[in-house]
Amino acid sequence: MTLNSEIFKTVDSIPKSYWESLNCTNNIYYSPEFLKAFELANRDIEFNYIFILKDGEAVAFANTQIVTIGIETITKNIAMSHKLRNIVNNLFCNNHIRVLFCGNVFLSGEYGTFLKEGEPKVETFKAIAKAVKKLYRCKRLSTVFIKDFEDESLYITDHLKAFDYASMHVEPNMIIYLDSAWKSFEDYTSALKSKYRVKANRADTKSDVLESKLLSEEDIKMYLDELQALYQNTIDNADFNAQILNLNTYTQLKNTYKDHFIVKGYFLEGKLVGFLSAMQNGDHLDAHFIGIDYSKNKEYAIYPRILNDYVRLGIETKSSQINLGRTASEIKSTLGAQPKTLTCYCRHKFGLPNKILKPFIKNVHIKTFKQHQPFK
Repeated sequence: MTLNSEIFKTVDSIPKSYWESLNCTNNIYYSPEFLKAFELANRDIEFNYIFILKDGEAVAFANTQIVTIGIETITKNIAMSHKLRNIVNNLFCNNHIRVLFCGNVFLSGEYGTFLKEGEPKVETFKAIAKAVKKLYRCKRLSTVFIKDFEDESLYITDHLKAFDYASMHVEPNMIIYLDSAWKSFEDYTSALKSKYRVKANRADTKSDVLESKLLSEEDIKMYLDELQALYQNTIDNADFNAQILNLNTYTQLKNTYKDHFIVKGYFLEGKLVGFLSAMQNGDHLDAHFIGIDYSKNKEYAIYPRILNDYVRLGIETKSSQINLGRTASEIKSTLGAQPKTLTCYCRHKFGLPNKILKPFIKNVHIKTFKQHQPFK
């Protein structure tokens, strides 16, 4: 079986027949419209789209971005001594490094590669790995990061180790599986144990003074600066974030996906103090980025209210599950979210630095958290 690769720099340059051959666009995250929204609004990122071809027909796809990251953003999350951390930072001159991500750097989950149904998965995935190698060899960058694979895919993706990648666990996605019998938020809270029900209701009570509003495309444009600032607050509070999303992306997504892409704002005395965003993808509701005015968060329970409203949206959209993403895993578990393990793969572009890098990758440890069991 001869497999070839073709790499495109823009979504518009990809032949329509390739998407038709893959039959992948019923998943929003593999649709050209979704990918183009990110490409148009984030000009500081270099996008490349890899297709694997067999007899001229597309049989696999990989989405990549090249981004610039501060070295301290990486080392602060690796378990090492303060002295060693300073040595590593100084080794890179406390500088920024360019990283090739295979996978969507703005999404948490397995949305980076697609293998056509019926094709030999291992061989086809190896062809993607070879194409990624071809891409990174001709680019000025330091590191390659292939993200986020669920346990069911590891028998395929662990073949990356033959390409000298090291694997590492990252924080899990937190998933709420919704009972189809829940027709309202009250049905959901009735299924909770008393202390968790009280907690959910308290968040609603404390945030009752907030006015919430679903934002239209015009609203997103109007409040864009405020949305970006609130989003930046959450980025500044995060342990790790590879890249900052330009929220002009949201105007593109809202224009394309209408009610399937949801942005909800929270106002205090007319001022925007928080927002949530979500995408309805089939029967799944996926939480995207949020933004919070942390000076108001404790008094008005903005973040707990956002989590409650994700549950409301999941029930209203008749979704089977809500993906709350990673971070704040323990808090999300108090709503009934269960962890779904994710594995990533990393390597340095060059062989000798890669041998040095591997021990550091093995020292990346995800935070442990208490998994609550809130349902009766």
